[in-house]
Amino acid sequence: MQTKFMTIALWTLLTALTGFSCSTQAQNQEQQGSQEGKQVAKVYMFKEITPENLVKIYEALDREVTGKVAVKLSTGEPGGHNFLQPALIKDLVQKVNGTIVECNTAYGGGRADTENHLKAAADHGFTAIAPVDIMDAEGEVALPVHGGKHLQENYVGAHYPQYDFTIILSHFKGHAMGGFGGAIKNMSIGIASSGGKAWIHSAGKTKGNPWGNLPAQDDFLESMAEAAKSVADHCGDKILYISVANNLSVDCDCDASPEDPQMGDIGILASLDPVALDKACTDLVRASTDHGKVHLIERIDSRHGMHTLEYGEQIGLGSQTYELITLD
Repeated sequence: MQTKFMTIALWTLLTALTGFSCSTQAQNQEQQGSQEGKQVAKVYMFKEITPENLVKIYEALDREVTGKVAVKLSTGEPGGHNFLQPALIKDLVQKVNGTIVECNTAYGGGRADTENHLKAAADHGFTAIAPVDIMDAEGEVALPVHGGKHLQENYVGAHYPQYDFTIILSHFKGHAMGGFGGAIKNMSIGIASSGGKAWIHSAGKTKGNPWGNLPAQDDFLESMAEAAKSVADHCGDKILYISVANNLSVDCDCDASPEDPQMGDIGILASLDPVALDKACTDLVRASTDHGKVHLIERIDSRHGMHTLEYGEQIGLGSQTYELITLD
């Protein structure tokens, strides 16, 4: 950002000194005007994290939920404890008559098969508030990926196309490989089948074990964005995104022994644009006065996590430009 402002300042100085033509200046003004004319994504926020505010922020998005509703969240790896609690999300899930949806993991652990995954969901209290569907219990289907360079197809749970509307309900926090986990991670790796998760992690090389020969980091991050775009394209306007920025560990809810959070909660955020939503969450972490933020920022930056948003914007998944609207 600093380099951008320095470039603009240098351009202004050269213009004043050399008198660039009026046509050049007019062209620059036209380009600036066209960028300013782009629609800015709205990101809504409640600082207080309550079940009531989770419902209110959903209502603020003003997008009607119809038909069979998938609520995609992480049910949490056994041993973990930072995942979104059923008591927090119950009112929202029941308001939309939603089904909590998940897919099995690709890394072993307590959610690698349907039986144990459902047990984890029950043990963590999710089956008590809504039906839980492990969407790849009966295999996978492919969604086409448009505009990507790593993936041509994204493999998701076979049950996913049965749903008419999707709510991406994410716990924003760190992630060991992606730097952070938010809306894009939840809708890409989260909706992917077990094999699809390996496909994304390997940047389209294998649906088997990807861990012995992982791709370049940016290839993985870009594959997440491409998979997310396939879901967004599949849904059209039948999708919305809500993230809860609490229990801000550097580790994901897929970790059975996550590091304890080093900074305080931020709030609930929501948008119709997943890139804008993830960008707002990361911006709020960086802007926080909480000194503990350095741990999460280090995790994000050491994994080049912001590249996911840069690339997502490039392929048309969303925009990093947004207006933050604080609700009370």
